Amino acid sequence: MYTATTQSIRVTVTPDYLEDESEPSENYFAWAYTVEVENHSEEVVQLISRYWRITDAVGRIKEIRGAGVVGEQPILEPGDAFEYTSWTPLETVSGIMTGSYQMKSHDGQQFDIEIPAFSLDSPYEVKRLN
Repeated sequence: MYTATTQSIRVTVTPDYLEDESEPSENYFAWAYTVEVENHSEEVVQLISRYWRITDAVGRIKEIRGAGVVGEQPILEPGDAFEYTSWTPLETVSGIMTGSYQMKSHDGQQFDIEIPAFSLDSPYEVKRLN
């Protein structure tokens, strides 16, 4: 579990390797990740867009931008939480994801909140001590 808090909005991510969806012999590795966004502020906020930066084990970077998450732009009252699960494939046995959500406050001000960097590790990754 990975957590970051920005302006009293906490984002927690839990990644999970998808063994049944992966094909290691074809360099196809899949992960699900569950994200919970919790509003610990005293104002209503809305998640309006997302930015993801996905880096695989050889340094290839894929950036993803879009409106909302899983087709929604949730509105979070103080104390509310929103949870969703999505997934991503890689051509390597491991990688890392990080990003941000653009939020909008009730008065229309927009601000970014951090999505914590999280590791995508599969059982096929060879662990090395440095």
